[in-house]
Amino acid sequence: MTRDRHDGTKRAEILAAATQRFGRDGYEHTKWADVAADVGVGPTALYHYFESKQHCLYVIMDEAIGDFQRRFTAITTGSPDPLEALSCVLDDCFDLTEQDIMRNRVLVSEQGLLSVSRPSPREEEARRAARSRARELEFAWASLLAGAMRAGTLPESDPRLLSRALLGLYNSVWQWYRPDGIHGLRSIADFFHGRALAMIGIGPEGVTRTRMVA
Repeated sequence: MTRDRHDGTKRAEILAAATQRFGRDGYEHTKWADVAADVGVGPTALYHYFESKQHCLYVIMDEAIGDFQRRFTAITTGSPDPLEALSCVLDDCFDLTEQDIMRNRVLVSEQGLLSVSRPSPREEEARRAARSRARELEFAWASLLAGAMRAGTLPESDPRLLSRALLGLYNSVWQWYRPDGIHGLRSIADFFHGRALAMIGIGPEGVTRTRMVA
């Protein structure tokens, strides 16, 4: 049991270090040995936890999508008003730690790799898991929007296409946002919230907004 806890802690340290490296320096420019040095182990020790740098990347992407999915589900499940739930989700998706932001940057930068199959069984398993979770999240967004349309609180349109547009707008933030940039995350969240509502055909006065905790 002690060894299992140690392995779990070390694996989490590797994922955190890799996320920082991939997010700051870029996945292609990060050496696997650099990640090992950051967590204080030899390069070969990493293979106890991950088969390769790309295997590690897929796990990071899967966890990023999984966390978003869990938060989305917690907010929307059982909500009587799908539009109000959507407004809460739009705010919640900017309530992020520095590590969350770096992970989002990695996810957006390297998401194209999810469409390319891998010859390694472990890499392919991790890739498929992340890709499947991404599809589930997209379906959840589309279902929420479709529910709002059925309730008559959202103009009729293609919910799947609309969900992709919203997610595309959100993902674009992490291509350029930097914590030390001229725009703070709070102001970006406010800007995104209004534009996202406008995209789906709702003015800012159309929902009750829950402010994000700074």
